[in-house]
Order: sequence, then structure tokens, then C-alpha cells
Amino acid sequence: MEKQIKIKKVLNNNVVIASHPTYEEVVLIGKGIGFNRKKGDEISSEKADKTFLLSNEQEKEQYVSLLPYIDENLIDFMSDILHHVESRMGQELNQHIHVALTDHLAFAINRAKKDLQFSNPFLLEIESLYPKEYQIAMEVVTMIYDKMGIQFPEGEVGFIALHIHSAVTDKTLRELNRHNQLITHLVQLVEDTMDVQIDKKSVDYHRLVQHLHRAIDRVYQEEHVGDEIRLANMLKEEYPVCYNLAWKLIKVMQKQLNKPVDESEAIYLTIHLQRLTHKT
Repeated sequence: MEKQIKIKKVLNNNVVIASHPTYEEVVLIGKGIGFNRKKGDEISSEKADKTFLLSNEQEKEQYVSLLPYIDENLIDFMSDILHHVESRMGQELNQHIHVALTDHLAFAINRAKKDLQFSNPFLLEIESLYPKEYQIAMEVVTMIYDKMGIQFPEGEVGFIALHIHSAVTDKTLRELNRHNQLITHLVQLVEDTMDVQIDKKSVDYHRLVQHLHRAIDRVYQEEHVGDEIRLANMLKEEYPVCYNLAWKLIKVMQKQLNKPVDESEAIYLTIHLQRLTHKT
């Protein structure tokens, strides 16, 4: 049975805010859904291609203020993009992606039209950490090119991947960027200390980055990876440089995260460092 909902505000031809009998206030997106409509009109929820909640008042205000500056064709196309992302990820996305990704893509399109480009310093780390999100971000970039003829620089794939990861984990972009910066700093510290140039395409590099990412997650979840005193002593004897570097990385993590890092992390970091530097 179709639910009749009442329009509270027409944002443009393709977007309205409405009162919903179950969810109170919702945003409806659909081609022509707001055309010739006004406050108080009733409309079927079936008319919308996409319905989402913006329970956060600040996000709702941001979305409302954003729309006048965005091509209505992009607003309509965003439904296709988000449907594709949800389908490929196999789960619903946090509603904040409607604001964040729409905002990002609108300005990215403007930059591309003006041939303004800037690099993404965390591109390789993002590809390593979030391979599925990165692949889907590449598909989104292709969709935009096919639909609008806009060619994004490679760095945009990384930014879109972060938005997707943020929407499936409910972590903020600020938090994700802070962790990526920390990982990049730790990798640079390895290169400087060991006087090596790490192959960012190597399997061992990906393993190290993945481990650092999981180690950061474990710090926040206060998980312990186990107490292997004998193994630690053996690694300290066999690979003193890597073992000492592992502890150096741990101290940096503790300082940046302002949280204790489990001492056992040194064991696994030593193994990763030894593998990586042995092959470099």
C-alpha cells in the first residue's frame, strides 16, 4: 500500500522535504518530484527514487544550503550512484553520505571543468586499506564520465573511496584522514630509519599497512593480540634493528592516538618490517 506523505518544503524540481507517518521528516529524491508542487501537497512515497532521513539538523541545513549551487541533473544522478554503491557494498549506507558525497562530487566536477587538480597524498594507503571501496569508487568515476563526460584525476578515486568507507563504518572523514596520515607518517619513518625506498605495490607493503590499520583499530577497541614473551625475545635477538624500529613506531602511535598500544604489537610489526626490508 502506498504511503501518502505531506510536502514540507520543495528544494528544487527533484528534491523535497516531507512529513512521513513513520519517520517524521524525510528527504525525497526523484526526477520531477518537486515540479509544480508546494508546501502541504500530498505525494505518494512511491514517486521517489530515493528516500532518506537526515535526523542530524546540521546535516539537513547543510544539504538544503548546498542544493541551489548544484546542477539538478547531478542531484538526480546521485540516486543512481548511491544505489550502485549500496548494491556493490551489499549494505545500507549511513545517511550522511547523501550530504558529504554530493558536496564532494559537485565541487570535484567544478574543479575538473576548470582543470584544477590536486594530488591525494594517501592514495596508495587508501587503495591498500579499502580495496573494495576503492574499486567501487573507480566504478563511480566511470559512471560520472559516461554520464557527464567529466574525467576525474586519479586522486579523486581515493577521496570517493573514503566517503564510501565512512558511510559503511560510520566513521567520520576527519577520523579516517587522521589515521591515514598516521600510517603514512609511520611508513615514512620506516623508510627513513632503514634508509630504504619501499615498493608501494608490493605484497609486503600492503601487509604492513593493513597491520598498522588493524593495530589502530585494536587500540580503540582495547584489544590485545597476545603475550608471546619467548617470541619477542627471539625477534629481539635475531632482528634488533627491526625490533627497535617496531617500538619506535609504537611510541609514535601512542603519542598520536593518545592511547596505550599493546606491547605485543611489537612482535608482529617486527615480522612485517623484517619481511619488507629484507626484500627491498
